[in-house]
Amino acid sequence: MTGPLTGTPLRVGLIGYGLAGSVFHAPLIAATEGMTLDTVVTSNEERQLQARAEFPDVRLASAPEELFARADELDLIVVASPNKTHVPLATAALKAGLPVVVDKPVAGTAAEARDLAALAEERGLLLSVFQNRRWDNDFLTLRKLLADGELGEVWRFESRFERWRPRPKGGWRESGDPAELGGLLYDLGSHVVDQALVLFGPVTHVYAETLIRREGAETDDDTFIALTHASGVRSHLYVSATAAQLGPRFRVLGSQAGYVKYGLDPQEAALREGRRPGPDGWGEEEQALWGRLGAGESPVTGGGTPVPTLPGDYPAYYAAVAAALREGAPNPVTALEAAAALDVLEAARRSARDGVVVAL
Repeated sequence: MTGPLTGTPLRVGLIGYGLAGSVFHAPLIAATEGMTLDTVVTSNEERQLQARAEFPDVRLASAPEELFARADELDLIVVASPNKTHVPLATAALKAGLPVVVDKPVAGTAAEARDLAALAEERGLLLSVFQNRRWDNDFLTLRKLLADGELGEVWRFESRFERWRPRPKGGWRESGDPAELGGLLYDLGSHVVDQALVLFGPVTHVYAETLIRREGAETDDDTFIALTHASGVRSHLYVSATAAQLGPRFRVLGSQAGYVKYGLDPQEAALREGRRPGPDGWGEEEQALWGRLGAGESPVTGGGTPVPTLPGDYPAYYAAVAAALREGAPNPVTALEAAAALDVLEAARRSARDGVVVAL
């Protein structure tokens, strides 16, 4: 890595001002001590006006090349553009001498992710992947329960990221063009697979079912992934846009107890509503939504003990990026970690296509 950056705030260039850029990255960057949102890149005039309204001092650019041409004026590039652009833009930024944060999935294949990681290492630059759901409230709570041994030996991890969207919305995320890297396997699947790997380690076998349920849909909208971890844990992961009744976000079963948690982390909804991270209750959840820990009875009928949900903390990601750049602290999410998740996603796609279990 190049030497730590010190002194003035880190100047950030943000490429893309759609959902990822405007809802997640821009507010979190602006809320991070020691960072400033310097430039937003979007060719969409409406989004340019939106960016200027939300961040009056921000500079605007219509193309990423404008950023790379003045690389000496920036300290970090954030790639929040459509999936198919992640690799070429991250490559260009690294070659321009700039550290990079890339939204997930970092690439379409694990090989591309490893090539990017090698380029970053060769240039001595930070390359980090925005796996923000490592800082979800339920995930942080589950990690603490596991660290404290509350469940005993974990046997099965069930994770659901389900929605009820019976009609396709369109756009590149739902495109059937393989180049777009659309579909839920790579979208929400990137989150649930990453969480499973963080919690339970490497995977030896993958089985998946990817289905297209909705009329007019072009790519998978109802997907199931089963993982066998080297540790012996089995992960059952569900991502769906067609779930008329939503299941628990987590159901984790162990030799001593189980933990069941319903509801999504509130941070995305808060960011969509225009709320911004701050000291007063950010990421906190109402008590009625706390998960339950226990054995022998359903939480729906009052079984188990309520477990206070730790506050979600998306701001911690960019704080860690700032610390990595300023102090040489660890990269919060490496490209090699993202490549391991892509190994699983590629195996899942092959499993679903061929109807087989894939060994890694």
